[in-house]
Amino acid sequence: MSPRIDHVVIAADSLEQGAAWCAATFGVRPAGGGKHPLMGTHNQVMDISSENFPGCYLEVIAIDPDAPPPGRVRWFGLDRPELREAIRDSPRLVHAVARTHKIETLCQELARLALHPGELLTAQRETPYGLLKWRITVRDDGRLECAGALPSLIEWQGEHPCAHLPPTLLSLRNLVLRGIPLQAADMLRLPSVDNDPTDGTIPPDAVQQSPLTATLASPRGRVVLDGWHIGG
Repeated sequence: MSPRIDHVVIAADSLEQGAAWCAATFGVRPAGGGKHPLMGTHNQVMDISSENFPGCYLEVIAIDPDAPPPGRVRWFGLDRPELREAIRDSPRLVHAVARTHKIETLCQELARLALHPGELLTAQRETPYGLLKWRITVRDDGRLECAGALPSLIEWQGEHPCAHLPPTLLSLRNLVLRGIPLQAADMLRLPSVDNDPTDGTIPPDAVQQSPLTATLASPRGRVVLDGWHIGG
């Protein structure tokens, strides 16, 4: 089974800021979430599943001000000063995560292409429905490959978050990932990988500048989010 897009990541200065931004941008607020003790972060999530992106959710994530320092670099570039500065103004799309049932194999294949999504870490968070557990690739230096376009890999151990998320009127319609080497794109076989989008749905300036662009259908209409460029 090929990897599938599992979720898209919105970095926020705080969860309160992120929830307000979702309401203003989409007309929908996140409905669930929790704390990540391993990383000193917390999140809010909502289902954005669609026919092309089944079992997919949007994650608003922020550094948890009540958590002790994690003793390591946080995921998704949250410790990078330039991103911290950017999200003080507004939350930003920073990354996508792909789920797989063969995470070790994919990591090895990416390494042969000189791409290193990171070490495999085991993480978990509490929910009203029980403990969510997963393995995910995270680099020790906090860097994201391909400026954030190459998805991190995740393997769920048990239930998926979407199993208990209420349906929403928000859905992911398209996700373009740019700058991933062709061999890696072919190996991952993600239907959203597009190194030369030509369908006219993405603004030309985004094609030139953004490592990823997400298009969502929402109660406020079509929303196009360009990803924050996370440098090396």
